Amino acid sequence: MARSPFEWIDEQARARSRAGLVRTLRPRPADSELLDLAGNDYLGLARHPEVTEGAARAARTWGGGATGSRLVSGSTELHAELERELAEFCGFESALVFSSGYAANLAAVTALAPHGSLIVSDAGNHASLIDGCRLARGITQVVAHADPDAVRKALDTRTGPAIVVSDTVFSVDGDAAPLTALAAACREAGEPDEPGASGKPGESGRPGAALVLDDAHGLGVIGDGGRGAAWAAGLAGAPDVVATVTLSKSLGSQGGAVLGPAHVIDHLVNAARTFIFDTGLAPAAAGAALAALRLLREEPERAARARAVAISLYERLTAEGLEAVRPDAAVVSVRAPSPEQALRWAAECRAAGLAVGCFRPPSVPDGISRLRLTARADLTEGQLDRAVGVIIEARR
Repeated sequence: MARSPFEWIDEQARARSRAGLVRTLRPRPADSELLDLAGNDYLGLARHPEVTEGAARAARTWGGGATGSRLVSGSTELHAELERELAEFCGFESALVFSSGYAANLAAVTALAPHGSLIVSDAGNHASLIDGCRLARGITQVVAHADPDAVRKALDTRTGPAIVVSDTVFSVDGDAAPLTALAAACREAGEPDEPGASGKPGESGRPGAALVLDDAHGLGVIGDGGRGAAWAAGLAGAPDVVATVTLSKSLGSQGGAVLGPAHVIDHLVNAARTFIFDTGLAPAAAGAALAALRLLREEPERAARARAVAISLYERLTAEGLEAVRPDAAVVSVRAPSPEQALRWAAECRAAGLAVGCFRPPSVPDGISRLRLTARADLTEGQLDRAVGVIIEARR
């Protein structure tokens, strides 16, 4: 019998097993007794009656699927309504909805970095931004994490258009990017002309760099009533700022969107391959996201509660001697000694009734394994007590 052409897969599987990096799917039941600190339902809206009814109503009205790409038959009045309300809520001129946050990030980076452009990417960026950089026709420079001076130095080397790409809240440690300083670095990258005959400085000889922000972990948690990190930094609606969001975290649904100036969004409609060639977001997901967005408008205190829960988790765990990163949003990262010990720690938590995330290489850019906890606005003080107790006992 001929040798299998996939022998290399088996060797990689053995290598993963030796390194303690095997990943497995674990289907969850509809109802679980586990206390969930692993998912990204930051506002506790995924099962809210108004959100699930929004999904059901949209499916009954528009059908189970979008039926085609957005440019063919996949755009409904519901999609347009969601885009208008998302843009208004987050403070941007326009929005474009995609089938996932991953697709939105690929679109934003690839369509805004043509041949001859420079992409400056933070070393801690999410995989979707990294993949966007790999697929774009521009040249990518990866710079030190959350370092505006490194961004400035990279922009000094450009000869054409440039974009700076960064998460607003980094998904591994939950720390926030220095958005105000990044925006300043982008704007300082424009070169002034020589003074004219009048002796007055001319207009900028070239524009500064654009700033593309992945606000997946900021929407619903940061800013006035959860309007996002760009809003909180005073950058929402700026002509040189584009933000991407996901509908699958704070809004408890699925999908993603790009927010920005209207002419940028029009460009994505015509140039972004993950928009042009992908089936539109299912109506049920659009309906759920729209219902969740309206709930957030009515109950803005959910955003502050999610942040307060995250700080409480951090303070209780560090008081017990664990090493954690102080959260800037709703992600709490607790460091583990090794991939194997992180995996065992997470398994012990699950056995005790608590679901936690377990991040190991290659998911973590610094190679340090972690338990990743996600705060939820709907957690009670009793549930917080229980979660902290389980994590401490499982660590011992």
